[in-house]
Amino acid sequence: MQQGQVNPGLAALSVLGGMATLGLTDNFVPYISERGSLWQFHMLRSVMAMVVLLALVMVWGGRLWPRRFWAVAGRSMFQGGAMLIYFGCLSVLPIGVVVAGLFTSPLFVVLISIVFQGKHVGPVRWAAVVIGFVGALMVIRPDPGDLDPVAFLPIVAGLLYAIGAVATRAWCEGESTLTLTAGFFVMLGFFGAVGVLLVNGSGAPTGHSGFVLRNWGPLDGPMLFWFAVQAVGSLIGIGLIFRGYQLGEASHVAVFEYSLLVFASFWAFVLWGQGVPPLALMGMALIAVAGAVIGLRSDTPVAAGRVPE
Repeated sequence: MQQGQVNPGLAALSVLGGMATLGLTDNFVPYISERGSLWQFHMLRSVMAMVVLLALVMVWGGRLWPRRFWAVAGRSMFQGGAMLIYFGCLSVLPIGVVVAGLFTSPLFVVLISIVFQGKHVGPVRWAAVVIGFVGALMVIRPDPGDLDPVAFLPIVAGLLYAIGAVATRAWCEGESTLTLTAGFFVMLGFFGAVGVLLVNGSGAPTGHSGFVLRNWGPLDGPMLFWFAVQAVGSLIGIGLIFRGYQLGEASHVAVFEYSLLVFASFWAFVLWGQGVPPLALMGMALIAVAGAVIGLRSDTPVAAGRVPE
């Protein structure tokens, strides 16, 4: 991008619009999880998204097939796994907790760059990592007397997303946005198809708690509608965020991705009456500050963690 094309204000608005879209559509997942299946959801949503991507390529051109198949497949496996956990957790945990866990990914990127890439990190980013993990603990509030491992799964999603982010830079240089987006949805569709075939849903409980344990749910009009909303909403949100990165400097644009914490929590309150305790709000703020510091201090800025890039 040429310097003359930089528009920080429009870049910020674009990213905020993308995050507002994703924050709203992610709050529609309970309409699906009450009767549907996580695996069915990802398989059918991916099919819908790929139809839209293919139509875009036919109309405006572009490239979906990767230059390095295994590099894109490996990267997509980690980021697809992160989203698999993310959406699975939305059926049993408050969305604010799930988003906050995923947004620990920049903290893991720093640790991965130190341990596996031998990079030097100064005291400021080390402090940001510590502050961010303290914030994550404040959000999930682990109780030693009643420890629920499920509460830690969003952080596992953050770790997987971080590995995918590192792989994007290390393995996928020169691949187009369309290619990486298509790889992401194809991998999620593959995960969904495997789950549909292998998960035995006969003993799955009714309601939201059976979302991950079912292999298939009713495919009626309302369910297809919510699948389509998810597919279109994801593509719109991702497109707006990509546009933001085209219009602004990545280190500054990445900071606005943390608005998803606000949008997701706001819509959770409006739609489902989910409040956020003061301690969790403080934890979210610490995660956002830590991620912003890491993004601004890094030579290669790290996206906050929600969008496959």
